[in-house]
Order: sequence, then structure tokens, then C-alpha cells
Amino acid sequence: MDKNKDSKKDENKIIESIETLGVSNIPTSKGDIHFTSIIGEIEGHNISPPQKKSTKYEHIIPQLISVQRNEDIKGLLVILNTLGGDVEAGLAISEMIKSIDKPTVSLVLGGSHSIGIPLATATDYSFITPTATMTLHPIRMTGLVIGVPQTFRYLQKMQERISNFILRSTDISLENLQKLMYDTDEIANDVGTILVGEEAVNYGLINQVGGLNAAIKKLESLINEN
Repeated sequence: MDKNKDSKKDENKIIESIETLGVSNIPTSKGDIHFTSIIGEIEGHNISPPQKKSTKYEHIIPQLISVQRNEDIKGLLVILNTLGGDVEAGLAISEMIKSIDKPTVSLVLGGSHSIGIPLATATDYSFITPTATMTLHPIRMTGLVIGVPQTFRYLQKMQERISNFILRSTDISLENLQKLMYDTDEIANDVGTILVGEEAVNYGLINQVGGLNAAIKKLESLINEN
């Protein structure tokens, strides 16, 4: 009877895995590297619409605390494919990644746009695939906007927070960062610049062009050095 119950539980787990992830089993990592993925829209205090893929900061932050506290975890690999999202949540996650005292590596797949740039650059070393993109643009605001000088100063301070983080976590110059952010010739009906693969490396935003294998090897190297 117990065997039947165990068998039923296993069947339910398989069905749940298929419904949730489209696979019958979930590979688990038994090594000393923790993998964290940041995909879709960075969700902050407001819940994203159900039709959007999102990364919730309340899910990521406990993982980062576990990486810092768990002695068995020697390094962190962050996989990114995000269009950006909530600035406060994105900066909070970026600062937490930056403050981890274990080796950290990021890999940009597909794209890491807007507030995704600090997330990609918060690690000790960063990679971007040849076809992945990163979009830099000034901070945007949605919803009710009050037309007073205080609103402008608030946006200015928020922009400074993002720019300062990027400057202290990358090799890009302030001049180039501002030039890319406020370019009017790159994006139709918008301000900013799209960098593809090696362009992000040439500007000093990302350390190297590479894929998953290169990112894991680099992290293993940093762990051994550490």
C-alpha cells in the first residue's frame, strides 16, 4: 500500500513538472555552483500582468542570501534574458549580487536591457553571447506624472543611481555612457542605444563574448583562485 502511495506521489511530481516546465524530470545541480536565472520583466512592488514572464525580486533575494550563507556554495552564475522592469527591484538585486564575497559570473543570453544592465554588470566577470543585446536609455516613468520641478529632480536622482552603479561595476567611461543613453539616432521614437554582443565588450560594459561553457569555466577558475 505504501509503495502505491509513493508511486502515486512520483506520478504527480512528473505531471507537475510537465505542466510547469514541459519536462518529465528536472536536472539538479549537485556541485558547488549556484545558478540563478533572471528572465522576462523584473517585477517590483506591483505584480506584472499574468501574460508576461517575470522575475520576482522576493524570489531572487532569498537565493542570494543562501549563496552568501551556505558554505557548500563556492560561486554564483547569473543567467540573464530580461527586458528590464522595476528600477528599485533591479538595483536592489544588483547591489546584493555586488556585495556577495564569493566569485560571481553573469551571462547575457538574448538580452539584458534597461535595468538589466546593472544586473549583468554586478558580477565579478561578465559574458555576453554574440547575438545578445543590451539597450541603454534614460529612466522612464509610467502612470501619473506631476509636472513640477520635484518630479524632474526625482528622475534625475534615479538616473544618477543607475549610472553610478554602472560606472563602478564596469570599465565604461561617463562620457560614453551618457552618449549611448541620450543618442537620438539609434532607436525609432525613443532615446538610447542598442549594443549587440561584442559592441558591449568594446564599450567596456561587458568583459567578454562567450557562452555557457566559457562562463562556467571562468567561474570555476575564479573559485580555484579564491
